[in-house]
Amino acid sequence: MRRYRILIANRGEIAVRIARAVRELGHIPLGVYTSIDKRSFHRMFMEEDYEISSYLDIDEIIKAAEELGADAIHPGYGFLSENPEFAERVSRKFIFIGATPKAMRIAGDKIMAKKIAEEVGVPTLPWAVVKDPEDVRDFARTYGYPVMIKAAGGGGGMGIRVVRSDEEVDVLFEQAEKEAKNAFGDKRLYVEKFLENPKHIEVQILGDDRNVIHLYERDCSIQRRHQKLIEEAPAVILRPEERKRITSDAVRLMKEIGYTSAGTVEMLFDMKTRQHYFMEINARLQVEHPVTEMITGVDIVKEQLNIALNGSMTLRQEDVKIHGHAIEARVNAENPVTMLPSPGTIVDYIEPSGPGIRVDSGVNKGYSVPAEYNPLIAKVIAWGPTREEAINRLVRALSEYIITGIETNILLLKHVLKHPVFLSGQHTIRFMDMYIDEIRENILEEERIHAIVMAIVTMRSANGFRAILGPSFFGKGSNGYSRRLQTLKRRAWAYWSMLKTRVRRRK
Repeated sequence: MRRYRILIANRGEIAVRIARAVRELGHIPLGVYTSIDKRSFHRMFMEEDYEISSYLDIDEIIKAAEELGADAIHPGYGFLSENPEFAERVSRKFIFIGATPKAMRIAGDKIMAKKIAEEVGVPTLPWAVVKDPEDVRDFARTYGYPVMIKAAGGGGGMGIRVVRSDEEVDVLFEQAEKEAKNAFGDKRLYVEKFLENPKHIEVQILGDDRNVIHLYERDCSIQRRHQKLIEEAPAVILRPEERKRITSDAVRLMKEIGYTSAGTVEMLFDMKTRQHYFMEINARLQVEHPVTEMITGVDIVKEQLNIALNGSMTLRQEDVKIHGHAIEARVNAENPVTMLPSPGTIVDYIEPSGPGIRVDSGVNKGYSVPAEYNPLIAKVIAWGPTREEAINRLVRALSEYIITGIETNILLLKHVLKHPVFLSGQHTIRFMDMYIDEIRENILEEERIHAIVMAIVTMRSANGFRAILGPSFFGKGSNGYSRRLQTLKRRAWAYWSMLKTRVRRRK
């Protein structure tokens, strides 16, 4: 078997994830890094690597591939992963492990993608291309407010504005147009009817020159500012016939554009009408791909490699089955209350483990989290035979995760996972907007208890627990007091380790 030298044009946890798959298939992972990432964790997983000035510099990445003797390039996600120019230039000299430039152009042009979806009978919300604010008002007169203005070449939540009245149109149109031009070099906009409270459902697709299949769907409704926080598979709210319709529509659309490699078709699901609507195509590997891997047993990155290097998948649709439930939480270097980034050096680092737990991380003890890149440092994925067990495992794993020296959003993730609306499966994309104040209060209360525990432990005054927290905190009877006290003592060392760092940083 030929051993390919594969350059991974990315950083952090996804570079580590791809490097592992490359090695498991008997190939050789090569890497790139910037001056900021000289001590990056992902460099440890590469056979050789090469310094570049930016992960967005096409010329430098191609030069790195030439210098390292690469046969192929995998872009990961983000950066250049959906850039058709990059895919084209790579394909002239190397094997590109990803979607074709044609598919990227269709996916990157949301107007074109919507037209194709309509042509093949995939449902879309009412929409129209708009050239000025008056076009938006005309659309709203037909379909009513609210409406959403979107960038035609958009992504990552950029160039999007929700309009609720005629009076808001001029300002929000100007903002969206300016943001779209600055972010994508394309100021084209379209407008569509805005669903107030939908689910965000995406279907995982794999395709080669002859075959397109789905790996079922994910529920990605827990979001903040259009950025996902928690994802799960399968979508617990879907009935079997609804799942069949959504996945069939996604496959039909991707077959129409001749899709190859891994990609997703994103849908909005109206909880009232039980109808789904096409939103967009992501022509790349998704951050949340591990939850699909956990329920299907399919290694999506290895399938990408097989498609690119061998020309075909190892799978057919009948091979793909759902087993159990999986949930992923994105651990970010940010304050759990303000959600502001928290760059810095990791002092202590212990990953959770145990049955059904997977951690995809890009950091280790002593690693300095830079301010210049996305704050995602790890993904914790839990699998269980049922959704309830998967949730419990994930909460347990997050409780075991020790990261000090920086702040993380772990407390936020835990409180979302334990919220009754999330537990019911009825949460929508508005969950964070609706419940963030309640969740913040719960986080602050937990931190208050942690701080009290820390203070009492350092004073070695066990009786202080009852005096400060009050007898009602421990329940009735001496047994309840003893059990709760022992629990607090067992956790105190972790609270102390975390909070002494946090207190030091806030001075």
